[in-house]
Amino acid sequence: MKKEMLSNFFEDFLDKESLFLDKKVLQSSYMPETISHRDSEIEQVANILAPCLKLEKPSNLFIYGKTGTGKTLTVKHITSNLLGISKQKGIPLKTIYLNCKLKKVADTEYRLVAQLTRELGYEVAATGLPTDEVYKSFFGVIDKQKQLILLVLDEIDQLVKKTGDEILYNLVRMNEDLENSQIVLVGISNDLIFVDNLDPRVRSSLSEEELVFPPYNALQIQEILKERSKVAFKGGCMEEGVIEKCAAYAAREHGDARRALELLRVAAEIAERNNSDKVNIGHIDCAEEKIEKDSVLDAITHQPKQSQATLYSILSLHSKRKESIFTGDIYEIYKQVSSRVGLRPLTQRRVSDIIAELDMLGIINAKVISKGRHGRTREISVLIPLTILDKTRKILEEGLALS
Repeated sequence: MKKEMLSNFFEDFLDKESLFLDKKVLQSSYMPETISHRDSEIEQVANILAPCLKLEKPSNLFIYGKTGTGKTLTVKHITSNLLGISKQKGIPLKTIYLNCKLKKVADTEYRLVAQLTRELGYEVAATGLPTDEVYKSFFGVIDKQKQLILLVLDEIDQLVKKTGDEILYNLVRMNEDLENSQIVLVGISNDLIFVDNLDPRVRSSLSEEELVFPPYNALQIQEILKERSKVAFKGGCMEEGVIEKCAAYAAREHGDARRALELLRVAAEIAERNNSDKVNIGHIDCAEEKIEKDSVLDAITHQPKQSQATLYSILSLHSKRKESIFTGDIYEIYKQVSSRVGLRPLTQRRVSDIIAELDMLGIINAKVISKGRHGRTREISVLIPLTILDKTRKILEEGLALS
């Protein structure tokens, strides 16, 4: 496209009427003043964390639920209110929120503790110090004054996958040596059995309360979409049935309100690109297909190295043979891939667990079949759309530094 044509395109874009009034309302980072259909959960979390305002350490809290069930939104809403009251009353309460899925923030124990120290206003080198030194700095910053630290670790299961569970033990046991301060841990996870897989010593030290957020149903998602749409869009730009279809899609996907909001936003963006003055059912279908592809690639990008190596092994076999693929076949290729990229090979049983995790993510289908006296194995098929297979391989090669 010539420079003049491109300039005209952007000029026309600026002159074009938008369907949106405020697109931010449909984004996952948006904090509404009221959170719908979570009154019971808000009350329970508030009751558990309220002692923080008296500088009394409550139990550590672990919150579980599928993606898009309002876990993070609820915790941020409550901690924001706690912080507001503590500032008004002069209560030395501090909150730290970290998403453990982010690279270079929580992919090693060192980086996480260094980031926690920075959040409290003290600089630490990004790399180079012994981990014990970083802990010492963090400890010193916390214990300088009387205060209570409310530490929220979102996607905490991702942290443990990357660094092991020793870090949780260290953070919790730190309270025994602190003289002026205390740390309260709030963990948020999509993995409902996350704590069950921790080392018993770590689990016993947590002294946690647990709360599970149920999925939203289709009617609840409809109400959430209608509330946000009033603020996000100009009036009359939604055709009949659009919000209902969005809600039905999301309810089918484990009651994921975040996905429903994203679906509505992407559908409206597609409608605008097509110069349509209304969002229709067809735009929803196009948005669903686009998001499906993007979510698969995002999930693969953020997988730990061992999961990426396992998936790369599956795709390598998938491209070479037409017959069924089994766990044992994959394990042989996985050991070769691990050797190439400098990973310590896991046992076949652990690789089988990773295959089950990839199955849960919808990246592959791993059907357990019986081989009689030879035990059981998994028959594996790839669910990644053909249109993004090459892009998937590229992401895995970059993630594993395979040339």
